[in-house]
Amino acid sequence: MKTIYEYGNPESPNVLIQIVDDHDLSLISSEYSTIRSLSGEDIRLFALMVDRWNFDLTPWNAPAVFGREDFGNGAEATLAEVLKLTSDPEKNYYIGGYSLAGLFALWAVFQTDTFKGAAAASPSVWFPGFMDYVKSNEIRTPKVYLSLGDREDKTRNPVMATVSDRIREMHNLLIEREVTCSLEWNPGNHFKDPDLRTAKAFAWLLYDCEIQKSGKI
Repeated sequence: MKTIYEYGNPESPNVLIQIVDDHDLSLISSEYSTIRSLSGEDIRLFALMVDRWNFDLTPWNAPAVFGREDFGNGAEATLAEVLKLTSDPEKNYYIGGYSLAGLFALWAVFQTDTFKGAAAASPSVWFPGFMDYVKSNEIRTPKVYLSLGDREDKTRNPVMATVSDRIREMHNLLIEREVTCSLEWNPGNHFKDPDLRTAKAFAWLLYDCEIQKSGKI
């Protein structure tokens, strides 16, 4: 069982679910406030803390890309925990996250039609085999928000350096499939403003895309 932290109004019809690590959790109150401010919506936010970031958020085994820790196949078990929070058919559920949690959110909406949208902020779409999976499977959500820092591909790591090409590919594919999808480029590298980037992702979904047109985000 993952540790669950809850923010906002338990009666809200809009429920956001985000996978977090210690760093994300330290910023989650700020993120929650920013989502409320940007979207103008009443929300309930669940933050699920995972123990093994590289294992719990990836759908299949892959060798380490950075550091020494390999990737695992724990995403299915993590999704089972997430879905326990989505039992009310009257609620609108959205899933999202940053980095590998953003990748998990994208993978999750290929598994289930539970979510009204996926908020993928700086997602790790460089993950080995992910784009091949996307191309050969059907997405099951109507809206997806993608974002990336404009310096995230400036790295000597040859796998992670493909991230800009992969996210453009993902965006184009979703548009072709008639998914309502936005791709936003943020200033900076992967580590800049993760709470703001994630807040903008959720806010875009909640405001039914109109917030971006207004220039607020």
